[in-house]
Amino acid sequence: MRQGIDSLAYLVKSQFNLYSFSGQVYLFCGGRKDRFKALYWDGQGFWMLYKRFENGKLTWSNDENEVRALTSEQVDWLMKGFSIRLK
Repeated sequence: MRQGIDSLAYLVKSQFNLYSFSGQVYLFCGGRKDRFKALYWDGQGFWMLYKRFENGKLTWSNDENEVRALTSEQVDWLMKGFSIRLK
């Protein structure tokens, strides 16, 4: 979770072959699964949101190379600390 905006945008492109300027929200989870970062391009610049849970952890895949599309409802649940079902 030490990477900043530029590093995460590069990771989206180089490792996952996705376009970080697409207007999609990209979520990244820390190793302890108690925090995550969200990266979003709004057309003029990047936004980065950082959230750390004081109690509990996220239900998150252990595969660092896995990319999943989430619904807006699933993202909302994650930000509130609820588990989501990952297929």
